[in-house]
Amino acid sequence: MRKFLVVVDVQKDFIDGALGTAEAVSVVPRVVECIRAALEEDRALIFTQDTHQPDYMDTSEGRHLPVLHCVKDTEGWLLHEAVAPYAATTLQKPSFGAPALAELLGREAENGGANLDIALCGVCTDICVVTNALLLRAHLPEAALRVYKDACAGVTPARHEAALEVMRACQIEVV
Repeated sequence: MRKFLVVVDVQKDFIDGALGTAEAVSVVPRVVECIRAALEEDRALIFTQDTHQPDYMDTSEGRHLPVLHCVKDTEGWLLHEAVAPYAATTLQKPSFGAPALAELLGREAENGGANLDIALCGVCTDICVVTNALLLRAHLPEAALRVYKDACAGVTPARHEAALEVMRACQIEVV
């Protein structure tokens, strides 16, 4: 069984920057606990990093979420200092989901992912975490997928809970 922990977008702009929230700040220590536990369990770590260009406001996402954030090579784009030292494998993604994540883990898969155990944590539960979890479920229907609810934060607590319900409905274990 191949084991992975996917740490989704634990970047400065989502923690205490342009789109930061008190809930996001509060989950950082729990994310670090998950990372340390994953290393003890011999899980490979994969970090995603929301990555935009200076023309973000001209994109579809920018028109719907008109807050400039995670522009490549800016302070807000960087991984939070508590998690950055653990980030050996980082996938940059231009929007909510990372097809490259599904492709990377798909190369490790056998029998639809039956040999994979994938856990997720990070921010924002209701945007990037749920999108990546659903991409993984679609590409790897037999993989064991779980999300650590106390190591995720949504845009609001209500949207966090709603995203967890969507993941449960799609047979992603919420622990």
